Amino acid sequence: MLTQTLRRVADQLIRLPYKTWSFGDSVGFEGMVSASRALAEDRWLRFAHGFVRAWATRAEPYVRLDCTAPGLAMVQLFRVTEDPLVRDGALGLARYLVTRPRIGGVFATWEHSPLQNPYGPDALTAPELVLLADPPAGVFVDCLHFDPPFLVALGAVTGDPAWVDEGARQAVGYVRLLQTESGLFDHFVLEGSERTYGPRWGRGQGWALLGLLDVLDELPRGHACRRQLADSLSRLIAAMIPLQREDGHWHAVVGDVNSGDETSTAAFMAAGFLRATRCGLAGDEARVAAERALGAALASTDEQGILKGVSAAVNACTTPSHYAHVPRGFVVPWGQGPLALALVERLREEGAPTR
Repeated sequence: MLTQTLRRVADQLIRLPYKTWSFGDSVGFEGMVSASRALAEDRWLRFAHGFVRAWATRAEPYVRLDCTAPGLAMVQLFRVTEDPLVRDGALGLARYLVTRPRIGGVFATWEHSPLQNPYGPDALTAPELVLLADPPAGVFVDCLHFDPPFLVALGAVTGDPAWVDEGARQAVGYVRLLQTESGLFDHFVLEGSERTYGPRWGRGQGWALLGLLDVLDELPRGHACRRQLADSLSRLIAAMIPLQREDGHWHAVVGDVNSGDETSTAAFMAAGFLRATRCGLAGDEARVAAERALGAALASTDEQGILKGVSAAVNACTTPSHYAHVPRGFVVPWGQGPLALALVERLREEGAPTR
């Protein structure tokens, strides 16, 4: 039953209209690679390999959205295929990424952040309109899933500890800039601002969760950043568990009962909690929450393997209510990808060869 569901979920991933590159591609391509490993079927891996290989032949000149490229998946593909073009493409991408300006030591996602008017009934305040008219650079929690895991993994396969250290420092920077005292992450911070924006966005917690796990998975045991990142992960998991609903889902804005249903958070949490317990980074409470989350995500998945009720890209808004009104009902990598990863984790428990 789980294997058939994973096949359908992964098949939806290779039907999506990727644009080389955009937000969400990271978890989608990782889902493809993991599905092929778990099921010993190479069609999703072949799709990912071909797509990345084609990009690598024409990667330059790099563009701003290359910060969303599935770098960790590229490293995973190189480990399987030993294709030097994929390795060289990943190295070229990394060399470009580290040239970007930084905010508090963390690479700025945008020179001008993509702020927008809010979804929903609320209007921007006068200071927010000023920001909208000329948005400053910013750092976004989504990118905790992009740069840090990629750079640490790249260092592992090339034997260059400088990449490992840079990736670890980037992860620590995201924690410092965006993780709140509650353990949850805010969505973004703007250059020159003393505050953060987008509190308690559900899927944002998922990007942080999987990003931290990916870094810890690749980071050497004795690395100086390891304890701080493991503590950050524990605090995030501890914050999310009591906010889980009875049906296994989380609200679109976690803990806000008026923010409505959204299903991708459950898929992210199922994947992350299962993985954290397997790695000894979380305990029985997370294992129970993972089972409930996976059950909720599967109950929201149709016969074609589509996770229903996933929200569109949230973009960015300085008004908190925006996150409760993002449209739902999209078939996207940030829905299918984490669900595939969650199913792979569950199959791994049953003995599937996922590595």
